[in-house]
Amino acid sequence: MVESQSSTRRHVTESELRALVRRGFGDRTGVTDWRELTGGTYNAAYAVTLGENTELVLKVAPPPELELLRHEVDLMRTEVDFHRRAARVGAAVPEVVYADFTRDLIGTDFVFLSRIPGTDLQRRRDELTPAQLAAVRAEIAAQAARLHTVTGPAYGYPLRESRSWQPSWRAAFGAMVDDILADAVRLGSALPAPPDRIGDLLRRHADVLDEVRRPALVHFDLWDGNVFVAADPAGTVRLTGLIDGERAFFGDPLAELVSMTLHRELDDEPEILAGYASAGHGRLELTGPARRRLTLYTIYLYLIMCIEGATRGWNSPERAERERWLVGRLEAQLDRLDRVRQ
Repeated sequence: MVESQSSTRRHVTESELRALVRRGFGDRTGVTDWRELTGGTYNAAYAVTLGENTELVLKVAPPPELELLRHEVDLMRTEVDFHRRAARVGAAVPEVVYADFTRDLIGTDFVFLSRIPGTDLQRRRDELTPAQLAAVRAEIAAQAARLHTVTGPAYGYPLRESRSWQPSWRAAFGAMVDDILADAVRLGSALPAPPDRIGDLLRRHADVLDEVRRPALVHFDLWDGNVFVAADPAGTVRLTGLIDGERAFFGDPLAELVSMTLHRELDDEPEILAGYASAGHGRLELTGPARRRLTLYTIYLYLIMCIEGATRGWNSPERAERERWLVGRLEAQLDRLDRVRQ
């Protein structure tokens, strides 16, 4: 699939770009260079240079009239809120330079962010030695621990009229699951079991969610494409920043491990839990109930990944093949949960 052709990406013309720059930085600010960034499938994004050397990223939200997944409402506002909260605790995230939610210039939200130096880990990881990669993954986990010190006012997805905004994590996660399964029904998504049966299975294990007593800020999209790295002056490859916080919610810190180990096994990477503990903000203990929670969150992420393509305007053999593969991964997680004796 060609990511830049996603129907959610609201592309801007040069004249529109200059109007956005004028809005944010005044009439005297010139655009030295700009180019579209690829790699994402939701927002449109551009590398923009203002004046001699002010390097920013412009992100443009999808047109608000598009019918997307139920939790994909005003995600750019979530991203701006996430970055501001994360910056206050010293996390390595882009600075929100200018955000505009009036929708009067191009009909949708946009934000200018500082540009994180380096290259995303997805592109760099094959160049790294196992020791280098382990060190970077430990840094990612330490940054996640810092994020998780932020406590929200409730659980679930913030900044919208979301059914998931609840006083308990069990209620919030239950609403999140119900919403994505309703999306599956609406979109006719192929799943390994009927949506109501999947919902029933997850509800049977909802008791383990009551262990979560504080709504922590969770990025929930820390796969390698959203982690930037670069070599420092000594040649050591280091984490430079975490991007794309629009999928954030307030909930269980343990959920962060799902995207951090996407399509990999956490038990094979002990540096992640060690790196988390090294930040000094607490530890993540993989008890039996905690592992059940991890399975619940993995199922939830796979549900999103199986379903979201139908809202992106992709109709290709590549999409069909990938979704078949994802359905197999989802089925394995459902079987794992179904085998657990409560």
